[in-house]
Amino acid sequence: MNPKENALEVIRFGAPERVPFGVPCRRIAYLGCDHQGYAGGGHHLPVGSKWTDIWGTVWRREHEGVMGFPRGCPLADFPGAMKSYEWPDPDDERLVSQISEQAEAARAEGLDVFLQGAHRDTLWEKAYMLVGMEDLMVFLYTEREAVRELFHRIMDFQLGIAKHYTAAGVEMVALGDDLGMQSGPLLPPDIVGEMLVPEYRRLCEFHRSGGRLIHFHSCGNVVQLLETFIDLGIDILNPVQATANDLDEFRRITQGRMAIHGAVDSDVIVDGPPERIRALVRERIWQLGRNGGYFCGPDQGMPWPAAHHEAAREAAEEYGVYPLKPPEEPAGDA
Repeated sequence: MNPKENALEVIRFGAPERVPFGVPCRRIAYLGCDHQGYAGGGHHLPVGSKWTDIWGTVWRREHEGVMGFPRGCPLADFPGAMKSYEWPDPDDERLVSQISEQAEAARAEGLDVFLQGAHRDTLWEKAYMLVGMEDLMVFLYTEREAVRELFHRIMDFQLGIAKHYTAAGVEMVALGDDLGMQSGPLLPPDIVGEMLVPEYRRLCEFHRSGGRLIHFHSCGNVVQLLETFIDLGIDILNPVQATANDLDEFRRITQGRMAIHGAVDSDVIVDGPPERIRALVRERIWQLGRNGGYFCGPDQGMPWPAAHHEAAREAAEEYGVYPLKPPEEPAGDA
């Protein structure tokens, strides 16, 4: 099997040949997806840099190796500021012209991977970048109808972008909102169900109706939200933060119903040594992948040593060949 064919077997809980290290995909994105502005800017800039993204959020890069932080919210005077706010246009050529260009370049390379369209900061995160997180949490109770309108307008934009991804021929989309803390959901599950799920469903149903796979990123402890993700038709959930979740319970709930991606403690990959990383990767592959539905990988994106990340990848290649063997048995041929 090529990487794409094998990944489909993983997602379908079929008969993959191996546990992949990561989801084989080529990401494409509109200008602004990664917090760029019309006049440039982005997380590649030196520490101390400031810029304004296409939504009007002001960003500042404060730490080396870490993305910038939102430090200015265009809807800080919520809900009144909504009346004069200029929403970005999902059909603006400045934003979407690069989508087809990136898709064509990816296809020209002839890689056996999914073409993946990015919906970064799909809803919740985009909303708090516009309003401010603490204030938005209060407004979920005190200005509920205005928040509904905010969420709806954000998702209108995402659906507009989704049409451009569809035209470019994407086969998978990446959604993402961090909905978990270390100990549980960031928002009460009933708020998630009432305020966020109807908007997520609009986007998920659009992509599912076109046969596109859905990869969703949500950090933290999200066990209480797993049934929600499954109901939305999420195909792959990432990053399965190992220190925040009961991994056995996570797998029990999702087994046969939703593939998972990640779960290798990023602190171990940062600290090493390689022997410890290899042992952990083998443990996770057996724990989460022996019945399919698992893409191995770190549970966070971190500035780790390249040799440590390579040790994790090599361990997945060695120990991820089906039929898997438990860690206490000698590994089969890679």
